[in-house]
Parts: sequence; structure tokens; C-alpha cells
Amino acid sequence: MITPSNRSVPASLRFSSLLLLLPGVMPGLAAGAEARRPNILFAIADDESFGTAGAYGCSWVKTPAFDRVAAQGVLFTHAYTPNAKCAPSRAAILTGRNSWQLEAAANHWCFFPPKFKSSFEALGEHGYFTGYTGKPWAPGVARNAAGGPRFLTGREFSRRTLEPPTTGIARDDYAGNFADFLDAAPRGQPWCFWYGSREPHRPYEYGSGAAKGGKQVAGIDRVPPYWPDNDTVRHDLLDYALEVEHFDAHLGRMLADLEKRGQLEHTLVIVTSDNGMPFPRVKGQEYDFSNHLPLAIMWLARLPKPGRVVDDFVSFIDFAPTFIELAGLTPTQTGMAPMTGRSLTDLLFSDRAGHINPARDHVLIGKERHDVGRPHDWGYPIRGLVEAGMIYLHNFATTRWPEGDPVTGYLNCDGSPTKTLILEAHRANPADKYWVLAFAKRPGDELYNLRADPDCMHNLAGEPGQAATLQRMQTQLFQELKQQDDARMFGHGDVFDRYPYADASGVNFYERYLKGEKLNFSWVNPGDFEPQPKD
Repeated sequence: MITPSNRSVPASLRFSSLLLLLPGVMPGLAAGAEARRPNILFAIADDESFGTAGAYGCSWVKTPAFDRVAAQGVLFTHAYTPNAKCAPSRAAILTGRNSWQLEAAANHWCFFPPKFKSSFEALGEHGYFTGYTGKPWAPGVARNAAGGPRFLTGREFSRRTLEPPTTGIARDDYAGNFADFLDAAPRGQPWCFWYGSREPHRPYEYGSGAAKGGKQVAGIDRVPPYWPDNDTVRHDLLDYALEVEHFDAHLGRMLADLEKRGQLEHTLVIVTSDNGMPFPRVKGQEYDFSNHLPLAIMWLARLPKPGRVVDDFVSFIDFAPTFIELAGLTPTQTGMAPMTGRSLTDLLFSDRAGHINPARDHVLIGKERHDVGRPHDWGYPIRGLVEAGMIYLHNFATTRWPEGDPVTGYLNCDGSPTKTLILEAHRANPADKYWVLAFAKRPGDELYNLRADPDCMHNLAGEPGQAATLQRMQTQLFQELKQQDDARMFGHGDVFDRYPYADASGVNFYERYLKGEKLNFSWVNPGDFEPQPKD
């Protein structure tokens, strides 16, 4: 497995031949009306971690489509979501704003505020044909000010289904639905399509990676040290790998379809994921492996020096301003709320690799409420700063459980063989280190040296030699959050806990569960629940 900062990029992907730019067109679209507005294919996996793709040097996950996009475009090594959970991560993508700038949309399963227009909605209003297949912005409820439905990612295309290769994989024929979208797109009109795979989200069919994918546990080069290294965990990883490959296979079909139609050359292709893999201490948390994600971008007609590897820090809030700029629009024209993100065109249209823009030297991350299960439906607020070689995290509510309350099954950690293994080991030995790393309560400050400790195992906060670094990073983090009007910085961060949970069946989960009510907890296993405290 590739660690967040110790990547291995094949030399063959670093440089290739120089593509000629379109005649008379400057590198940025602001050059003039001669520039052709690109089609946009945005492909987003559900819970794929950084490094588990061939272009990053991973051998046990086969991703030829992702690797093609990287080889014929740009591969990014430091792309981050601001919030490592489905709905808030996707909200940041669509709005160009950090989750703490999105009111209720900072949370998972929220009511999306009508005031925040999505980039897809804006593109649809300015000449683009928009649509999606699979998982759009979700889960949650999005309505306009009049109470009507909103189409944050355009019109749905979901008619085609297929027989899935495993019981854990959805029936969606993503590539078939994309073909329907292309058939429906008006000739000569640019389009923007959201391919939202439901994979590799859990549940998985245990053992499918080996039985149906022909994979071997010995093929995994590395298991992170915050999980036990045994066959149970390795099979869990192989099952994850098979689902990543399913996402990639549909992407490959889409690229082939575009090529057949003669549209690939003028299509901006973006391939990424919404958050890290659905394993303990990753998805739903804010460690480096939680937020650090794969990203490759290709535009055959426009990007110079295909195969470049870019090491600048980029955030998911940079996608929306990129789409808006490439569509030839100004932010004012869109009617969107002011975007905090910066267009990626400075990196895409450069002919350089490595570090390009000195201003892209860090990103901010954080979270509020994800899944319910704590008293009063409280979240677990975190803010963090990631820079070259370091990550600083501030936990605002250290008396709460970071992965969800034990009594209610640690609901912010999806059920899995790996989770079950760790919980059972903890019950046998309360001092078990894997439970402490994944589920125990945390201190107010965490500081990790990503070069020496990419897995964030050794907290440097409190060590005398690190006091200056911690203070510097905390000061920078808090100053930027204040500039972004983060409620946590002004003493009223509890507003995020008061935003209603949009899934009525889960509201007040903790209190209702303790009263004996039978509730839906389908995303965790029945054995995840710890005994209720005695009176």
C-alpha cells in the first residue's frame, strides 16, 4: 500500500511528448472567444484512498483507466478533500467553499441550504447540458427556496443496470447510462457529466477479491500499522481493491465511448474520490490518509506535457472555480456564493512538473457532524492544517468519541471485518493498541511529521521541541478560519450540532436506542455495539 507521503510514481508517467495547443489559443480560456469550452467528465469514486492506483505505484489494485488519464494528463500527489465524508466532501466540490463555510452542508445527511448554488447548476444556466449517474451529492435533502427539488449535479441517467460481479457492488451500468447521456446531449452544446460510482463503498462480499478477482493476500505490499496485519484485514483490502477496479472499468468504457464518438480530445476528464477508504481511522476522520485522495486530470487538446506529476497542494474547493473559468464564465455571472477555492488552470496549463505555484503550499481540513449516535446528535468537530511534511489537528470536543459512541456501535465507522476484529481484540484486552488508535478519545492537539511518520502514529504535540511548530501551525490555521468566517472561531460552533439531521429515522439515535427502540443501523454490524452503561 502506498502511504500518503511516501509515493512511488513510475518514471514513465512523469513526462511524455508535448501536445500542441489549439491554434491561436493562449494557455488560459480568458485569452478570447476562440477558445472552445470543454466538455467535462467528473468521475468520483466512493471511498477510494490515495495511493491505491497503478499510477501511484500500487501493484495490487489494477486501474488502467486512471493510469491512462494520468499518463495523458496530469497526476496530482497532494490533493485533499476538506472533509472526509461523502456529503460534505461533495458539497465542497460543487460549491468551491470549505464545509465550515456551508452552514448545514458542513454535515452529513443535511438539508442543503438553498443559498448555495452548485457549479453544475450554474453551468446548466449558461449553456451546458448537465447530468449524472450513480451517486450525486448525497446523502441528504436538496430543495430550492420554494421547497422544490434541486438538481445539484444535473439530470439523472440511471435507466441501465447490469448483473454485478459481487453482492457488494451496485447494479448501476454507469458507462451505459453515460452513453444515454451522450445520446441525449444536444449536438454542438458543451456538456458536464458527474460519474458518481457507488464503489468502493461498503458493504463488500468477503473473500471476493481472492475468489472473483484472482488476488492474493501476499500481493499486498504493506498494511498500515494502525490495523492488524493478518489474513482477515488483507482479504478486506483485496475486496476493496476489486471494487476500485469496478469503478475504473466503467471509467475505461466511458473513455472508449468518447474516443469512438470523437469527443475525448475536447473533454476535460477529472478522476478522484470523495474520501478515504471505509476502514477504521480513515473514512470520517481527519488524518492524512482520510483526506489525502487520488487525482488525475486529462484534456488531450489543451494540456501541455502529458504525464506530468504535480506536487502542489490542491483542495476539492478548487474544482468549482476551475469549471467556471474553463466554461468562460466569471464568478459574478454564476450567481454562486463567493468561492474560496482557486482555479487549477495555473497547474493544468503549466509545462512544469513538481512544485509549480509557491502559494499552493498547504490545505485546510476539518469536520463537524457525520453519522449520528452521540448524545443530542452531536458531531466531532475538528480543524486541521496540512503542509509539506506536517499535519496539525485541533479537536474541539475531546470528551466525545471520535468514531461515534461505543454504546451505539461507533456509527461513524462503517461495519467491516477489520472493524469487528479490532473491537473483539479490545474486548479481550482493553489496552489493545489498535482500538486506541482507531476509537479512543483524543487530546485537543495532534501534530505529526508526515515524512517520518506518514501513518500519523506518533503525536508530537506536547513535545518541547515541537512547541514552536505547533504554535505556528495553529496560529495560521485559526487566522485563515477567521477569514473564512468559521463559526468555531467565534464561539458559536455549536450551531453545527443544531442543524437538523435530514434522515428522520436517525434523529436522536442515541436517546432512542437507550430507551430500547429498534433503529436502522444498516451501515454497521450488530456486534459493533458495546453494552449500555449501568445505572
